[in-house]
Amino acid sequence: MDDIIIVGAGIGGLTLGLALHAAGIPCRIFESTAEIRAVGVGINLLPHATKELAALGVEADLARAAISTQDATFFNRFGQLIYQEALGRAAGYAHPQFSIHRGDLQMILLEAFRTRAGADRISTNRHCLAVEQDESGVCLHFSDGPDGKDRSTVRGRVAVACDGINSAIRKQFFPGEGEPRYSGVNMWRGVTRWKPILSGASLVRAGWLSHGKMVIYPIRAADADGLQLVNWVAEIETPVYRKRDWNRPGSLDDFIGAFADWHFDWLDVPALIRGADSVLEFPMVDQDPLPRWSFGRVTLLGDAAHPMVPRGSNGAGQAILDARALTSALLAGDDPVVALAAYETQRLEATTRIVLTNRSNPPDAILREVFERTNDQPFVRIDDVISRDELVALSEGYKRIAGYSKDALRG
Repeated sequence: MDDIIIVGAGIGGLTLGLALHAAGIPCRIFESTAEIRAVGVGINLLPHATKELAALGVEADLARAAISTQDATFFNRFGQLIYQEALGRAAGYAHPQFSIHRGDLQMILLEAFRTRAGADRISTNRHCLAVEQDESGVCLHFSDGPDGKDRSTVRGRVAVACDGINSAIRKQFFPGEGEPRYSGVNMWRGVTRWKPILSGASLVRAGWLSHGKMVIYPIRAADADGLQLVNWVAEIETPVYRKRDWNRPGSLDDFIGAFADWHFDWLDVPALIRGADSVLEFPMVDQDPLPRWSFGRVTLLGDAAHPMVPRGSNGAGQAILDARALTSALLAGDDPVVALAAYETQRLEATTRIVLTNRSNPPDAILREVFERTNDQPFVRIDDVISRDELVALSEGYKRIAGYSKDALRG
């Protein structure tokens, strides 16, 4: 068959499917789970990602489901304002920044793909075991789900691994890589129905990892009761962790003590945490950047290629940019091996910089600087601690590296 075979129906796989279909390149998607459900919690889509999704015709659907984020606001753990900047269209970008439930985003992309390409173009309960290739194509071997015994084989022109940080295809090409690299930070996440915080469209970062850091932002508009669905993440340096599992329940008692006195005039943080229906726990992990992604007719995309710690609101966005770049490369010529190599050349170095920057100087480095300069004490005036020019430089530096500075998007 002449199809591009996409392994995984997450954000990267579905975006790639939509992009290929729009370009007239036939593709099929194979997903490990028996049913694609709206799982996960909140994520952010930065303007470089929403620009690509707008080109694929889903911006209006996203806007109805998401919050158009207006500002990034940073506080210390005493609730004192450190820095605030406008985001998305409020900052003069041509495209919005969206805060959205990951499940809502996935369902929008899934429905768009099924409607446009056809429901028969996506298959579930197909867990990838391995890939083989020859001069004319690839063969992918599947089982019926992760623990299934039934085997099947699918042939295509190219295989693209979009199957996440534990990608079977990545492991095939890098068998000695080992488990994901733990950052030393554990995360507890939840969503709570809550009255609008600050602007009602604020992305809040507060505290610091050693004593407890929070990331808080709304992901659905207010309901009839005036309450939004608010995503929150508690991040604490923790020496011991358990293997990442998107659906593992967490215990309030393991982390809420770090935030027990976070009662601010703009938010009662312990009450927000306790208001969640459930709490999920997983470690903040990534992998060291790979020397290559493409092997003949097989390549990696998204978290399968460059898993990064979620400190720059950028993981899903980079998968979306991968999809655009790979589609463009496949359109540029008839030789898929050349196309996959060109895609790697365009994206590997760029994402490597982001993976490493997310470890050291993502946007929340602003919080680290203030924490260290104040010795974790309240300040009288933030200007006595750090200049606005320094704060702006930290923020703008990350935007340049991550590819969503205004100059980069205009280019």
